[in-house]
Amino acid sequence: MSSGKRILLIIGGGIAAYKCLELIRRLKERGHQVRVVMTKAAQQFVTPLSVGALTNERVFTDLFDLDEEREIGHIRLARDTDLVVVAPATADLMARMAGGHADDLATAVLLATDKSILVAPAMNPHMWLHPATRRNVVQLQLDGVRILGPATGEMAERDESGPGRLIEVPDLVVAIEKALAPEGLKRRSLAGRHVIVTSGPTHEPIDPVRYIANRSSGKQGHELAAAAARLGARVTLISGPVSLPDPKGVHVVHVTTAAEMLDAVKAALPADIAIFAAAVADWRVAHPTTDKIKKSAATTVPTLTLAENPDILRTIAQSPDARPRLVIGFAAETQDVIAHAKAKLKAKGADWIVANDVSPKTGIMGGDHNKVHLVTSSGVESWPEMNKAEVAARIIERAALHLSVKRTAAE
Repeated sequence: MSSGKRILLIIGGGIAAYKCLELIRRLKERGHQVRVVMTKAAQQFVTPLSVGALTNERVFTDLFDLDEEREIGHIRLARDTDLVVVAPATADLMARMAGGHADDLATAVLLATDKSILVAPAMNPHMWLHPATRRNVVQLQLDGVRILGPATGEMAERDESGPGRLIEVPDLVVAIEKALAPEGLKRRSLAGRHVIVTSGPTHEPIDPVRYIANRSSGKQGHELAAAAARLGARVTLISGPVSLPDPKGVHVVHVTTAAEMLDAVKAALPADIAIFAAAVADWRVAHPTTDKIKKSAATTVPTLTLAENPDILRTIAQSPDARPRLVIGFAAETQDVIAHAKAKLKAKGADWIVANDVSPKTGIMGGDHNKVHLVTSSGVESWPEMNKAEVAARIIERAALHLSVKRTAAE
């Protein structure tokens, strides 16, 4: 726990604003100083009097406060803090942030701050899923803003449910303290955890010379293993045939076929996180030959009888007794990427699916960059194009936060 930090909480105008009273109380219990900026709309849901009673600080509401602005108060608020938290962040407030507006105290502070910003959205599911909001989320992420949630569930409106709920206060506290933690602690956020990663293709033999395979380089999977190791995890990387060196600090198990990969995953369990980034061949030759199949003028084209390979992701995700706490699958698609990823999430029983378009025009398969969509039960996050090391770091950091949140909720 980080104590004695200064947090600037910006409360937006949504029904979830009342939860900020509990958030303030919990942060104060942990020794943090909390100062609050309330938008005009927020004051329709909770009063500055209630907020001030919990913070023991003045509550700031007006950009044109003569006393405060005599000393450029909004700049002082923006800088005299260790972290800025926006909760609940409405669709309107996020849109104004993404557009760089500064027409009230909240947006002026957000534009003027040089500190990290955490945003916890809360809005109707249709508003969250609207293309305009999705664009704004991407822009905020490109600007370095960290988005927390939203959670999925019943809404304040009758018969409305879906992604859009403010994440629970204990989850917010964990995320805030994680952001405030010294860099050394951040780098060890997976200490004591076991992470399994599959990577690369599988080779399914036709004969001793030929095989069926996918065009996977293993770069993304190996970067994921390296990123998990950097955060202090004990990592088991189960790799198909690749030309990459083994990542440092990682236990690597080399396999060839899908069946061998499944056996290696089972042998590596139990684990806290399992990430299935390997491009496993869906089919194998039912009866590979022991000798090379020869071509000659006298022979006909050979017929290959295929058999379905084991579904490693589904097997582990639906395991009744050995399922890791977080199971992440990958979906490499060439069309209808998000639709296929959503279907895969449901069919396999995974917690997250990381989907990407591997059409030849993208250059992703075998390349150094990736552009992914994170598909969860809460919705879809479309990330900007990044190199594969950056994608890996972001996925692993999210996974570490997910485990912390689940632990706190259980407590």
